[in-house]
Amino acid sequence: MQQRPLDVLGSSENKRILIQIKKGDKIVGVLKAFDSHLNIWLDDAEVKSPDGQVEKLGTVLVRGDNIILISPSP
Repeated sequence: MQQRPLDVLGSSENKRILIQIKKGDKIVGVLKAFDSHLNIWLDDAEVKSPDGQVEKLGTVLVRGDNIILISPSP
């Protein structure tokens, strides 16, 4: 049986994921929810900028139109 991309994302709920956004930053956090537009709600999130700086964010909502890549967190 073939899985759809949103089904695969749904299997990552309550797990850490990595999101790369258009600006080049990478955001890592625990996936709490998402919608069909790929707006992503993360808890315990932190952002790592391309120059290596890390900033804790807490709970964030990432708009789907800013996302380039979503992956399980390493």
